[in-house]
Amino acid sequence: MFGPVYEFLARDHARLDALLLRSIAQPAVFDRASFAEFRAGLLRHIAMEEKVLLPDARRRHGEPLPIAKQLREDHSLLASLMVPTPTHELVVIIREVLEAHNPLEEGPDGVYAICERLAGADADGLLALLRATPVVPVAKHVDGPRVQAHIARQLAARGARRGSR
Repeated sequence: MFGPVYEFLARDHARLDALLLRSIAQPAVFDRASFAEFRAGLLRHIAMEEKVLLPDARRRHGEPLPIAKQLREDHSLLASLMVPTPTHELVVIIREVLEAHNPLEEGPDGVYAICERLAGADADGLLALLRATPVVPVAKHVDGPRVQAHIARQLAARGARRGSR
């Protein structure tokens, strides 16, 4: 039913979800290695969507997809959540964001299926571009009141947007 672009990106979602869950699988121990792999993978996944998938869809559709703005806002929030030192509590927030975000991308009416339909016979070329997306350099974690305030503002704006629907 779904093509190679959809399958590639949905499999990456599943891989990232598993890494995130593994990072908090033991309540008393935070698996930093699993989170580090999740973090690097999520940032690359966002880059695939922001630098390849959404621009390709915009070019083929003639304008941004209606859902693109919300996806970009979610991606910005998720990238911000990768900044502070991870904790169990942070992972809970990340999971909440992903549980609302991923269905926008997956499923027969999700952005992956839409982009694949737009690509048509060029789907394999689009897949090649997605696969070629380089690894995103990952900086050290940064903590502090400015980071926390930025995340709090993004979460509040997200909540206000969700409440207005």
